[in-house]
Amino acid sequence: MTGHAFKVRRIAGLGVEIVEADSDRTFARHMHEHFGIGLLVRGAQRSASGRGPVEATAGDLISVNPAEVHDGAPIGDGKRRWQMLYFDPPLIAQAFEDMSREGGICASEFAYPVLQNPPAAELFRTLYRTIAHAEALGDHLKIEETLALLLEHLLDRPMPVSSMPRVAASRAKAMIDDDPQSPLSLALLAREADLSRFQLVRAFTRLTGLTPHAYLLQRRIQRARHLIAAGMPLADASLASGFADQSHMTRCFVRSFGFSPGMYARQGH
Repeated sequence: MTGHAFKVRRIAGLGVEIVEADSDRTFARHMHEHFGIGLLVRGAQRSASGRGPVEATAGDLISVNPAEVHDGAPIGDGKRRWQMLYFDPPLIAQAFEDMSREGGICASEFAYPVLQNPPAAELFRTLYRTIAHAEALGDHLKIEETLALLLEHLLDRPMPVSSMPRVAASRAKAMIDDDPQSPLSLALLAREADLSRFQLVRAFTRLTGLTPHAYLLQRRIQRARHLIAAGMPLADASLASGFADQSHMTRCFVRSFGFSPGMYARQGH
């Protein structure tokens, strides 16, 4: 059985293209203008790359650099399914520049056309899902920090574990604590802490046990809980706490507390 299905969507505000493909076709040699990171979801494929021929199987990460000539063919008779994120070059170039501030690592391209790394694959799944279903400015922070963590796995060598100042990370934490309902970006928090985005994610996680985005959500949920307890309508409480809408607040509320905001509001009356 043959088949070929492609879904492509451009997220202009993020500088990312999302591709989901399910195909048994062989693709001729070609190149892209973007940095690509993907995951082979099912099947297997063989391809040329800038580092020679490679093979990928289900669960493997795949990557491609701008202007890197590559092709792709299925291994065996079945189709293979994959997901890709194509990033505008300036976005990844800025990330590489941030990396160079920590430990002097100078990177300009992805080192591994195929990578077998389950933690990195899980980071990709989180990143893909978040970009595909971005629902609020708060998710932009999650996208930035997940990309930062994922890129570390695609370097030629791991990022050094340098001394990550708690005081600097505390400044970013205080920024969230002071105004959790405001939209915050990783770049803004990093400037406040005078750290690179990569340094901030790691230092912040060591300080609080949560990434900046996860911590921000917790502060927003806590604020929403106080407002609901004070009698504010759910829709108003969600917006006043920085959530995109009431459904977003409800999902986060249930994940954290095990019960819905509506149930919590009813218990107070």
